[in-house]
Amino acid sequence: MFALNLPTFDCKIKDSGSGQQIFDPYRRRYVALTPEEWVRQHFCHYLTQEKHYPASRLANEYRIRLNGQQRRCDTVVFDAGLQPLVICEYKAPTVEITEKVFQQILRYDWVLKARLLIVSNGLRHYCCLMDYERQQSRYLEQIPDFSELS
Repeated sequence: MFALNLPTFDCKIKDSGSGQQIFDPYRRRYVALTPEEWVRQHFCHYLTQEKHYPASRLANEYRIRLNGQQRRCDTVVFDAGLQPLVICEYKAPTVEITEKVFQQILRYDWVLKARLLIVSNGLRHYCCLMDYERQQSRYLEQIPDFSELS
């Protein structure tokens, strides 16, 4: 798989009849090992191990209803009151992060109203802090530790 700009970790990978699978500890099952999934697993590991986000508050492939259609956010992190705090959108390392990617996460945020939006292709990471009262957003130099958000 691809080398990423994220810490490596000891992931569980197995072969199945349809290809390789990686264990997702947040969904508690093996899932298809796609380039995007490789980024998701590494990024979630980074959030929990390096940035101290509680693993119990991460939800992968979180379903929402947007304009009458079912959509899935790649990862949503919840606060202590189980309100969305962070939305993460992942792309494969070969996919460039463009305005279109940001538009996708902003559409999800119309529904969830998270405080932090993160977009990553595993090589480049972008983080945006939302301020709904002032109707402003601010890009951050780095992804904050969980303690900085609570």
